[in-house]
Amino acid sequence: MSSIINAEKISKSYTGRMLLKEASFSLQEGEKVGIVGVNGTGKSTLLRILAGEEEPDEGEIIKKNQLVISYLSQTPDFDPELDVLTAVRRRALANQSTAAQSSVGDVEAGARSLLGRFGILDLEQKIGELSGGQRKRAALVAVLLAPCDVLILDEPTNHLDIAMVEWLEDYLRSFTGSMIMITHDRYFLDAVTDRIVEVSRGALYSYETNYTGYLELKDQRMEYANAAERKRQSILRKEIAWMQRGARARSTKQKAHIQRYEALRDQKAPVTDRQLAMGSIATRMGNTTIELEDICKSFGDKTIIRDFSYHFQKNDRIGILGTNGAGKTTLMKIITGQLEPDAGRVTIGSTIRIGYYAQEISNHPEDGLAYMDPDLRVIDYIKNTAEYVRTEDGLISASAMLDEFLFPPEEQYARIARLSGGEKRRLNLLRVLMEAPNVLILDEPTNDLDTETLAVLEDFLDRFRGIVLVVSHDRYFLDRIVGRIFAFCPDGTLKGYEGGYSDYARKAAKVGVDVVGDLAGGATGKAATAPRDSRSTWTHEKKLKFTYQEQRDYESIEGEIAALEEKLEELEQEMGKNASDYGKLASLQKEKEETEQCLEEKMDRWEYLEDLKLKIDNQ
Repeated sequence: MSSIINAEKISKSYTGRMLLKEASFSLQEGEKVGIVGVNGTGKSTLLRILAGEEEPDEGEIIKKNQLVISYLSQTPDFDPELDVLTAVRRRALANQSTAAQSSVGDVEAGARSLLGRFGILDLEQKIGELSGGQRKRAALVAVLLAPCDVLILDEPTNHLDIAMVEWLEDYLRSFTGSMIMITHDRYFLDAVTDRIVEVSRGALYSYETNYTGYLELKDQRMEYANAAERKRQSILRKEIAWMQRGARARSTKQKAHIQRYEALRDQKAPVTDRQLAMGSIATRMGNTTIELEDICKSFGDKTIIRDFSYHFQKNDRIGILGTNGAGKTTLMKIITGQLEPDAGRVTIGSTIRIGYYAQEISNHPEDGLAYMDPDLRVIDYIKNTAEYVRTEDGLISASAMLDEFLFPPEEQYARIARLSGGEKRRLNLLRVLMEAPNVLILDEPTNDLDTETLAVLEDFLDRFRGIVLVVSHDRYFLDRIVGRIFAFCPDGTLKGYEGGYSDYARKAAKVGVDVVGDLAGGATGKAATAPRDSRSTWTHEKKLKFTYQEQRDYESIEGEIAALEEKLEELEQEMGKNASDYGKLASLQKEKEETEQCLEEKMDRWEYLEDLKLKIDNQ
């Protein structure tokens, strides 16, 4: 492979911060590179420089002759007076090379098809009237329509539902050109990229692997660096002791010893990014939580939510799925009181404190909780919510919490307008937590947050003593956090599924349901809340019944599963006791793997029998 883009010792400062310092980067033909790093470290700046949208302060960018780059920015800008189709068509045509020009008709046909796939149906609407998410999807369509050698994509999965994400994943896997991409979607990174580049403290670190491999290799790199530092410190202690005793002579040998000491003394320790810290923050919750009874909501002739009922349990972890516009955010706003249902009742317990993390940051005061005044100082934005918050470590001030959230004291008096998109999202997350809620409602929390912050947020939610309700298109996040899925059907009802996203997708696929949210069937919202109705209804011409063996298995399988789980616990205890006996440990590990395999088979059998029992009962 030959190099098609080379960035040589580039440096870039922004608002007084050094984002890139003599950093070098190269892109090979056919490579697909994922860019990762903490928000505010310069990932989007790097992409703009590589795309030619911005110049470095120092260094040089060298590109192959006649290289065609198609670039998706984090916040695309269109002429607001153009209609959607015209705006997308013009941008797609402008992005094309003269050697690969498509006809206006071909581009328009492609635009109509892709815009429909990405949920934008009114092509005569002014593009300035679209939401930020819709404009981002329109810009993505324009980028994909332009034949190019290199795709440079800044958060392409933001504002896409799961169906769109999976389609884009397949498209990029089959794309034959090169690609550079920033995304928080860890499943997406794993599926699409073959190299990860980390931006950290002005430097770039390259890993020839996908995201999972990057995590392993980065851990190894940090272990090697820390081991080298421990060795340096050990030698340095001995050298200091030697120096303190004083040199008995000034021979060449002793001068070399002194130079060695000075070199060790002056060598810098490995620098690591600060880690976001989240202590447990929550208010006590009483017996009454949140109760939804026969909730209905329509806009014009379209029913968004139909007869949905659910009583939230303490420590519920609920995920809401559906296509864009299905009603996910509407449901969130009904629960928070920002919208009134047309019918039904919402009961909020007296001890309930809801923290609402909005999908988009707004500059308009009328948008309420989503409003973030760009002229406000960072620390004032948090102090307006609370001066102090009680955590598991005691009472902590707003300034100290900002420091924990990677806003050091010298940055706390900066205006919000200076923050990157990801930093604004992180700041907004802190505002929500400073309210000490016992119910967290997270509307697309993974948009614009870096993967490191997401990992810490996930760990925080594991410890959070309260209810979590999340709308997300991030499959990894849903698998990691939620224990139940409610998916919107086209008629406004919601169907319930136990487990995370992968569990939902598997169960929905078994009964022929489109797992991306365009759900078929006529289940009611009320039925979706009952465990036995969290599956689809089947119809058969012949009457179903258990066979003799199925009946025996049905009666005994739960006890068998419990016995296998108990055996696994015993094996894990035994492995802990024999950690230094490698022979015994290997034998126990093999037995554990066999037991886990048996348990998985029993669980599959149990699921089949439960589904069959439900069919029989519903005849």
